[in-house]
Amino acid sequence: MKTLVIAGGTDGIGKALAERHLDRGDTVFVIGRNPAKGRAYLERAERHGAADRARFVTADLSLLAQTSAAVDEITREASSVDALVLCARHYQYRRTVTAEGYEENFALFYLSRYLLGHGLVESLRKAERPVVVNVAGPGAGLGVVRWDDLQLRHGYHGGAALGQGGKLNDLLGVAFAERYGATTGIRYVLIHPGVTATGFSGVYDAETLEHIRSMQQHAKPVSAALPPIVAALDDPPADPLTAFVEGQRIRVDTHGFDRAAAGRLDSITEQLLTRS
Repeated sequence: MKTLVIAGGTDGIGKALAERHLDRGDTVFVIGRNPAKGRAYLERAERHGAADRARFVTADLSLLAQTSAAVDEITREASSVDALVLCARHYQYRRTVTAEGYEENFALFYLSRYLLGHGLVESLRKAERPVVVNVAGPGAGLGVVRWDDLQLRHGYHGGAALGQGGKLNDLLGVAFAERYGATTGIRYVLIHPGVTATGFSGVYDAETLEHIRSMQQHAKPVSAALPPIVAALDDPPADPLTAFVEGQRIRVDTHGFDRAAAGRLDSITEQLLTRS
């Protein structure tokens, strides 16, 4: 049996994955910020006879200190981690700064995934076939990255923040695979499942909310978004880095996955974290 860590595992895709793996006998750590949803997850596990394999780690992943504390808690409790699944994100139509001074989308959608991946490397490398599955949105061009304003202090838009966050996660995957792929056996998989009928977590303006409601009517059910993620978890690809859009594998040797850009972002991130 495996041990999985799912960030954003109380709703949508993350919740469905958590339930699937608990039901098949795995141990599943779910990270979330809502204690009520955490209790619901643990109560379901108890009803299904899986209470001893379900863990809920309370953390607001937009806060670096809480993300780091979550890593420490998981490291203490799990002898190894077979898979890390990164799902958490949250739309903000207005630019919001966390108590630690970071733009919220940048902190939640990118920095938390950076910290979780790097922080759990030693736990992952102990597993037989470790994998990180980053559910983000691979494939966009590098032009969405505002290198001189990564935290969007000027001209903020919620959609642009998420679009840039998806590309930052592409580059995170490139840098992670470069650093760890050959020496640890950890596989990094970027997955865009397509528009899915999840909770669309966020705070929306009226115009965007109307658009979201329209999308929800035509979005695929969560069950239809799971197959490529499940495939990556059950049988990780052989290559250190792979990317999939709606189940179709895309190339990662293109300009959108540029190694120099990934190295640049990695350096900027390390500087930011050092100063925090």
